[in-house]
Amino acid sequence: MLELFAFYWPIATTLLLGVIPIVLAATVILHKRNENAAIAWVGLILLSPVIGSVAYLLFGINRIRRRARRTRPPSGLPDRSHDRQAHTARAGAAGAIDRLINNLAPNPAVGGNQVELLRNGDEAYPAMIAAIDGATRSVMLSTYIFKRDATGMEFVDALARAQARGVDVRVLVDGVGQMYSFPSIVSALRHADIPFARYMHSFWPWRMPYLNLRSHRKILVVDGEIGFTGGINISHNNVLVTAPKRPLSKRLVRDLHFRITGPVVGQLSDAFADDWNFTTDETLEGAQWFPPLGDHGAVVARAIPTGPHETIDRTRWILHAAILEARERIAIQTPYFLPDEILVSALRIASIKGVEIDIMIPERSNLRFVDWAVRARLDELLHDGCRVWLGPPPFNHAKLLMVDREWALIGSSNWDPRSLRLNFELNVECRDGAFVDALSKAFDAERKQARRLTLAELGARSLSVRLRDGVARLFSPYL
Repeated sequence: MLELFAFYWPIATTLLLGVIPIVLAATVILHKRNENAAIAWVGLILLSPVIGSVAYLLFGINRIRRRARRTRPPSGLPDRSHDRQAHTARAGAAGAIDRLINNLAPNPAVGGNQVELLRNGDEAYPAMIAAIDGATRSVMLSTYIFKRDATGMEFVDALARAQARGVDVRVLVDGVGQMYSFPSIVSALRHADIPFARYMHSFWPWRMPYLNLRSHRKILVVDGEIGFTGGINISHNNVLVTAPKRPLSKRLVRDLHFRITGPVVGQLSDAFADDWNFTTDETLEGAQWFPPLGDHGAVVARAIPTGPHETIDRTRWILHAAILEARERIAIQTPYFLPDEILVSALRIASIKGVEIDIMIPERSNLRFVDWAVRARLDELLHDGCRVWLGPPPFNHAKLLMVDREWALIGSSNWDPRSLRLNFELNVECRDGAFVDALSKAFDAERKQARRLTLAELGARSLSVRLRDGVARLFSPYL
């Protein structure tokens, strides 16, 4: 035994300290696109072969996109874009942002849409339930969180009523999001005999490796004609009218949602059908799901589904393009503001060239660690003239981007790595002066209730607080 050990020990040592670190360093050089990250990893691997190699194998390899592509291949559903060519032709002259997005997004911009702003669950939930109660053919519902509380059970009852009328109902709940309430909504859906599925779910923890590949999309389509999307999950915490009666009012969540009619609803249906087909292998086809759609308004819109299985970070590129094309004003509202270096640089450049930039974030979100990381980078933006506003409680979960009062992006994406790289999201770009003006008025009303964050306030933080925020910032790619 000692002789075998003496024979193999030099070979193992050579592999461990020589060959493996060199191979890993070459891998870093070939595949790491960020120069600073590549230099750091190569240095760590070569200067400390054992620790560096183990650390890179554990934390340095981006397995998320690779796993996403393996888990979620491109859609095999029928291409229905030819059905909407007439609406595309009526979309009108595209702006500079749209011309770029035409090369990034899978769907065309289509005209003839109406988009209605709904505030909080107080306006969104009654409109959604009324639409379900009016359904005659089909209901598609996809959400990240579907709590089993008073509001959740109202939706279950409405879906059950539709099912009893002979309406085709399909419900898709994220496999992680459905665990936000206990007991889960699943037993209620099953008891009501509602066809449902859970996105990337497993009963066994060791078979649930997809915590970073979540369906964060919020989609409701009724009869293929009336659509709802935005940022609202299904939870009684989003209903503010009963807040004084609830002792846990600090858990209230404000948000924005949107009711949509017109040709772009077909793109919402496509996104749901793709997710449902991936999860259940059932293909949704026919006029009950995809009827002909007529004009309902003046908004030119486009649904933009995104996910980590794609070869590009589509949402991040669209945000970057919108910032670069801005000439007068950019208004951003997001619950979690953790843009990467490219987006921060684009915002700073836009501000320096004279674009008025307002960024609305909560004074305090539901994730304190994220709040600390957010504050660690705001000084750069404030120094270059961007204005940051801290919104009052209850926590505001709304997501908006408006450019020059003529273009807006609404939907489920936050300005953080999880939404921009790790989750499956759905956003809708809207081009219409009247609609964007209505959004701007809602944004400005929120800003009047907020307080402006200053460089002096950031600089007055104690050393311990600044260190805390800086450490939190190091984890921002994983938040």
